[in-house]
This record gives sequence, structure tokens and C-alpha cells, in this order.
Amino acid sequence: MSGACETKTVDVDSLVKMQREHLWLHLTNHKMFETQEPQIMVEAKGLIVKDARGNEYLDALSGGVWGVSVGYGRESIVDAVAQQLRILPYYAGTVATPPYIMLADKVSNLLPALPKMYLSNSGSEANEKAFKIARQFMRSKYPAKDKFKIIYRDRDYHGTTLAALSATGQNERKVGYGPLLEGFVGMPHALCYRCAFGKEYPGCNIDCAQVLEDVITREGEDSVAAVILEPITAGGGIIPPVKEYYPIIQEICRKHDVLLILDEVVNGFGRTGKMFGHQHYDVDPDMVTLGKGFANSYMPLSATVAKQYLFDQFLAQPEDLTGYFRDISTYGGCTAGCSAALETIRILEAEKLVENSAAMGEYLLQGLKEFEKHPMVGQVRGRGLFVGVEMVEDKKTKTPAKESILAKIVGDVKAQGVIMGRMGRSLPNMNNVLTLAPALIATKAEIDQIVGAIGKALGNLK
Repeated sequence: MSGACETKTVDVDSLVKMQREHLWLHLTNHKMFETQEPQIMVEAKGLIVKDARGNEYLDALSGGVWGVSVGYGRESIVDAVAQQLRILPYYAGTVATPPYIMLADKVSNLLPALPKMYLSNSGSEANEKAFKIARQFMRSKYPAKDKFKIIYRDRDYHGTTLAALSATGQNERKVGYGPLLEGFVGMPHALCYRCAFGKEYPGCNIDCAQVLEDVITREGEDSVAAVILEPITAGGGIIPPVKEYYPIIQEICRKHDVLLILDEVVNGFGRTGKMFGHQHYDVDPDMVTLGKGFANSYMPLSATVAKQYLFDQFLAQPEDLTGYFRDISTYGGCTAGCSAALETIRILEAEKLVENSAAMGEYLLQGLKEFEKHPMVGQVRGRGLFVGVEMVEDKKTKTPAKESILAKIVGDVKAQGVIMGRMGRSLPNMNNVLTLAPALIATKAEIDQIVGAIGKALGNLK
């Protein structure tokens, strides 16, 4: 073997042995590998992934965490990355490079109300930057106040670092990692199917949005810097708020001089059938965070994009050693990552994949809606190629189905050659939503395969 990373020359049994001895996987209880072989993915093209034993699957989760937006096997992204690596592989984000500049310009064209872009490596980091910007901005603008609190929403997920986790409304994610950071305050979720206020839409006052004012008043307007929300809740159950939700949120934020941050890490770049999830709503955020599908997950890349007035607050005089944004991300703005993102966006636009996401998403939603006749399917919901199926034990009581039931469905579907997801390690006794997010290149035939596999698995439930 000429190199330790040349896995093609390593037999599968050796790879399995090395994995068991040395690898610590994400979100995985390795106890299971005492009795079963760990799966190793080795190849992919389009929506199809292949494991080391030769099994092929239609990947309806876009790489497992919803990030392979334009599919596998994109040679033009590989070429763009390779070409840039030959010219200039890296320079710190303290200095501009051509792909860094061109990406900032492109993103500002996509989000013209948010012309300033700060790059980092992951969605968690992008949200951390947003929190730091919000806090420093408020302390600079209002030195006599201490507006530092961040309000987040139940069920939303904002990342794995301690600040991002502190802003996450999924209690199971937090178990064992406390004490978490102070200054992060929760508000109720926006899931009509399980209304936190016991009401029904549209015969309500959109209390799930109006409650933000109560939270700000309780905490004290002079202590609240920002609100962070996923436009459409992702890992917490695929929850699109009603159309009136965000205009109310925005009005309350502006009334109390609170910044509105929208976390588009999952929603962005066509996932929901629009280029960005918040474009389904009449809302004008102060900051937006990006990641995952930004560079088709070919390179690690995320961004925090902001209003001009936020950027201007950090234009400190040279003698002011702390007034500018004193932050750095080692690989944020890496030239190859920017090149991958530029080519991903070009593909999205050239192949009209946002439009395909809307069309195939509606086709997927219609197919899955038929399963609402099943006694254990409580609700099917979503936007674009981003759909959840909420499973219940009883439709009248809406008692959540046990995780073991969802695991059985996911296992059955996988045995049929389709990889789908489910909630897990999120909400106590409420991890009952099956999740789907195939790449935006999905065809009707592939949607039919996904729906057919789920229908068969539901039919196999006893």
C-alpha cells in the first residue's frame, strides 16, 4: 500500500476492524457494533450511495444530514475545487481572495437586503458568529444597557457548540453537557398539530408568535439582543409555521429593538422549494446563517450574512482596539470551499433545481398525504423536498408513537433500498417524526420509489 488513505486497496474486513478499534462516529452508540457490523459508505452518484459490501441505496436524506443539495458525483464541483487548490489552497480570512470576494458578491445578489457576508466552517459556527455580532452590536450601540439575551424556539436546532446548543430547543441534545450558557431564553414552538396554547388555526390569534412579546417583556427589553429561529423547523419535526407567523415576529422584534436571526443552515439553497426558507414568508431578517447545501457538502463552509447597518457599527477608529468584530475562523473563507459554493449555486440556477425542489416536493407531499389514512400517521407536512411524517399511537389523543416503531419503519425502508431519517435524541417522548430530504435533483421515479417503500413499511406494521 502506497498510502494509508488509499482505501480501495484495503479489504472490507480490515476496514471494519480498523473502524471498531479506532473510529468514534457522530451521534452513534457504539455498543451496537458488538453484535452487528458497522456500515461503511464508499461510493455515490446522483441520489445513489453504495456501501463497502456492495449494497446500493437511494439516499432520501442528502448525505444523512440534509447537505448534499445538488447530488453526488458532481465533477464540475470537484474540478472547481481542484483548480483553486492548485492556484491558492488557503489564506486566512483576514485577507480576501478572488473566490471569497466572488462568493460574497453572489450571495449578496441572492440576498440583496443582507449585503455583508462573514464565512466560517459549519452551521454551528455561523450561529455562534451571529450571537457574537448581536451582543457586541448592542453593547456598542447602547453602552448604558446590557442587551445580551438570545431568545430561541422550542424544537429548533442551532448547533452542537455550547452557545449554539444553549440556543437549541431540544432538551435531549443538552443532557449531560451542562451547565449551558446563561442568556439563552426559550419560547414555545409553532406546530399547529400540537398547539402549545390548546387552540386551532385559523381560529386563533397566532399565539405562538404573539408570545414573543410576553417573553421579551418578562426578560426586560433592555436585556434582549436577538431572536433566532429556523424558518421551517428541521430536526425538531419539519414544522412550517403559518403564513402570519413571521410578520408578527418581525413586528415585535422591531418594536423592542431586537435583532431577528433566521437560521437557514438546513432550509437554504433550494431545500424548501425556494432559494431560502424565509422567502415563503413576508419577513426581512437582520441576519441569516447558511451552511450544509451551501457547497453541496463537498467542502466545509458556512456563512453569517447581515444588514449593512450591523456591519457599519463595527467600523471602529484605528485607536479603538476592541470596537471592530474581533473574531476569526481558521478555515472560514477557505478558497476551495468558496469555489465549491460558487459552482453549487451555478448548478442550482442552471439546472433550475430550486424549481425542481418545489415541483418534486409537491409530488412527494401528495404521495405521502395518502398515508394520513393509516391509523398511525397523524400528519404529513413540509415544503419542497423537506417533508416530515408524524407518527402517533392514536389519532384522537395524538399520543406520539414510540421510537421503536419509527426505527422499525426506517429499517424496513432501508431493507427496500431507501435511506430515510427519523427524529432522535431531540425531544423526550416526542421523537415521532419520520424525515425526508432527498437531493434537489430527485425525479418522479425516485419519489415514487421513496413513497412506495414507505407505504410498504407502513403496511407491514402490526
